[in-house]
Amino acid sequence: MSPRLLLAAGFAALCATALPAQNLLVLSKTDTTLSIVDPLTLKVLARVPSGPDPHEIEASTDGKLAFISNYGGGAYNTITVVDLVAQKVLRTVDLGALRGPHGLMFAGGKIWFTAEAAKVIGSYDPATNQVDWVLGTGQNRTHMIWVSADLKRIVTSNVSSATLTFIDKTAGGGGRGPGGGPGGPGRGPGGPPPGAPGARGGGGGRGPQVDWEETIVPVGRGAEGFDVSPDGKELWAANAQDGTLSILDMASKKVTQTLTANVSGANRLKFTPDGKRVFVSTLNGPDVAVFDTATRAEIKRIPVGKGAAGILMQPDGARAFVACTPDDYVVTIDLKTLAVTTHLDAGKQPDGMAWAVRR
Repeated sequence: MSPRLLLAAGFAALCATALPAQNLLVLSKTDTTLSIVDPLTLKVLARVPSGPDPHEIEASTDGKLAFISNYGGGAYNTITVVDLVAQKVLRTVDLGALRGPHGLMFAGGKIWFTAEAAKVIGSYDPATNQVDWVLGTGQNRTHMIWVSADLKRIVTSNVSSATLTFIDKTAGGGGRGPGGGPGGPGRGPGGPPPGAPGARGGGGGRGPQVDWEETIVPVGRGAEGFDVSPDGKELWAANAQDGTLSILDMASKKVTQTLTANVSGANRLKFTPDGKRVFVSTLNGPDVAVFDTATRAEIKRIPVGKGAAGILMQPDGARAFVACTPDDYVVTIDLKTLAVTTHLDAGKQPDGMAWAVRR
């Protein structure tokens, strides 16, 4: 590196604000920024460009990187990668034909994403700077994504198709690409590289093949925000057009109950860390609805403003953060009293939020 570049890098490092070990990340769609917030003082410590129309954000397990989907309803095709330590954009990932990236989840060292306009999901490996796996859903507006810790199950919500897709890793079948996708031989964690013994397409034998089985489950119209219970037994999905909640059994992949919940325009749904309650935000109303997961009954409507989108639970179960997009602020809600405690200014039209815990 030239002396000038070394000097510039050193200057950037000196200018970066020292961050606490745990940080709240908030996207502003209008300002196209990522705000890094101290969760104790609620002070914005730094702002970083997010790329166009930022909707969702996830942090790496070590808390050093953030990944932002640049959505645009299919107009854009990039994921912006931010170095949280240096507080700058590290790179912009061009997804090519995979337009409309939206839902994100970090698991197994990779960022998993939906590409709504392309009707696919995929994974991006920051270590190799490559999209290393893509799978079609055949559903309209594949929007949000959840990935199990063992990488053996993926769930997506498909807004216009009014479905959820369960995608399970299976043995046998024709496979999809070298090694059949992430985690299989020749691709993903735990498998040999292409050409090694046991890798498909290599000279050392075919080895066990891996495939993915998709189960499409009809739910309510406009299914978008969903979450899996902390114990992994249930999935709750909010249906924006019906104003209902679909409850699914994760083992059988079947709808067990549909609640008439009056959540028209529902945007996001989140379990509290203890799994006892579910929060539902809506862009069509002034309240966040709270439900008891045992009784399936509504507990309370919490006034937050003109409408709300992103919901983020504090890991210790003390607070919830709700992005009130039409009001240009984020509210904090005490999970014991179920009351709004404060407002946070993190840019205009806040939406996606995430935790970054540096390890």
